Amino acid sequence: MATQRDASEIRTEIERARDQLATAVDQLADRLAPKRLVDDAKTSLRQKAETPQGKAVLGGAALLVGLLVIRNLRRSRRNR
Repeated sequence: MATQRDASEIRTEIERARDQLATAVDQLADRLAPKRLVDDAKTSLRQKAETPQGKAVLGGAALLVGLLVIRNLRRSRRNR
């Protein structure tokens, strides 16, 4: 047989659920804040860049950019 709850019990449960929902929404808002996402991405990239693989990738990218700059400078001098 189901027991009947009085209005104060129901009110208490609703308030508890409302508080839990408010806490969850606040946590989501904090996790998804644009500034926090940017800061997390920066931290992650810095950590990856400090690994040997990250240093190799950065070195390779720098070399590629350098070669492209040299190539474009040579082409622009030929076209004068």
